[in-house]
Amino acid sequence: MFENLTDRLSGSLRSITGQARLTEENIQGTLREVRMALLEADVALPVVKDFVEAVKQRAVGQDVSKSLNPGQMFVKIVNDELQAVMGQANETLNLSVQPPAVILMAGLQGAGKTTSVAKLARFLQEKEKKKVMVVSADVYRPAAIKQLETLATEVGALFFPSSIEQKPIDIANAAIAAAKLQFADVVIVDTAGRLAIDEAMMAEIKQLHAAITPAETLFVVDAMTGQDAANTAKAFNDALPLTGVVLTKADADSRGGAALSVRHITGKPIKFLGVGEKTTALDPFHPDRIASRILGMGDVLSLIEEAEQKLDKKKAEKLAQKIKKGKRFDLEDLRDQLQQMKDMGGISDMLDKLPGMGNIAQAAQSQIDNKMFTRMEAIINSMTPQERRNPDVLNGSRKKRITAGSGTDIQDLNRLLKQHKQMAKMMKKMKSKGGMANMMRGLGGMMPPGGKGGFPGM
Repeated sequence: MFENLTDRLSGSLRSITGQARLTEENIQGTLREVRMALLEADVALPVVKDFVEAVKQRAVGQDVSKSLNPGQMFVKIVNDELQAVMGQANETLNLSVQPPAVILMAGLQGAGKTTSVAKLARFLQEKEKKKVMVVSADVYRPAAIKQLETLATEVGALFFPSSIEQKPIDIANAAIAAAKLQFADVVIVDTAGRLAIDEAMMAEIKQLHAAITPAETLFVVDAMTGQDAANTAKAFNDALPLTGVVLTKADADSRGGAALSVRHITGKPIKFLGVGEKTTALDPFHPDRIASRILGMGDVLSLIEEAEQKLDKKKAEKLAQKIKKGKRFDLEDLRDQLQQMKDMGGISDMLDKLPGMGNIAQAAQSQIDNKMFTRMEAIINSMTPQERRNPDVLNGSRKKRITAGSGTDIQDLNRLLKQHKQMAKMMKKMKSKGGMANMMRGLGGMMPPGGKGGFPGM
């Protein structure tokens, strides 16, 4: 996310960081570059104008004269203004009402509303420890009701059945009544989408909103539509008292125009980012962290939170104890590591959150075959427990059986074994005195000149 914007802004800000003093003249060129970067990222024109003007006013004002390093101060000003445009701090859902708290989800067809309902249900159950019921009031698309039922089962949420013969208001009221009987804390109501905004749609959702008075009215919009996302959100906000926005498909949006435009145009905060297809792929929106990532400064806090939630601590502890006792790092351990890396979004996603690693993350994305980890897992799964614990027993006939069973070839298997040997060596260095330093030297040895090659498949 934001790759194009990060590249352009990093380049334009580099020219200003060596300045001894900031003046209107020496920041003019950089501001022009910043303006172009934002327009190319499909940020709405009024937002670009206000942003550039705000940066200019602060940069040539009193803030900079007190700074020892004006160049760094300019980067800080850009960072602060990016945060201001997106809303300063994360705004959580307001569920402090008499249960069940009702969340109404609105948006156009294809924006990912139904999937977002399931993601939000999972988020509220796992993070907020709420009992959640979901219901579909989309009476125009029978498949939407079935889809939500399937997703509700997957995330473990209560599902209230509905049919296309019913009226949306009746469905929602019946679901709320059922939620009270089952002591649910939250009811999430999925509504019908259209291909474009029309009067009938707006009238229907207005009536539904008036009938159930939700605690939260969230607008779900596709980040890929850029500034159009902000304009659509404004049209909905004019008809409905929105409380926030869920920006979906943010992982596929390299521009970031929607994230920078929505708040400014609607006055409503982005509360969540949809960052993938899985039901776990929903992140609270933190403007400060996003601004940091746009400027190539990484997002270590999100990486730590993700690690806390997704890494299996017992497995990590077990491996640490095993290495400490001098036992061998085997292929079962490697499989665990691959699974954990996949859960964290893969190498490129992890690198993207580390400071100064934005360009490397992009290079990794373009050079790493994302199916590689799946192939590696398939190869390991095709082995016997004995072969996984002791790869040295693998001879020609065993290799042939493994590759046939995993649908791979001998080159894939040999590459995996080579990679395993390198990781085993690193783990051995971790055990010895000066472990981390030795491991980093080992990693350096794996990287040929120019930095290419270290990770498998690069």
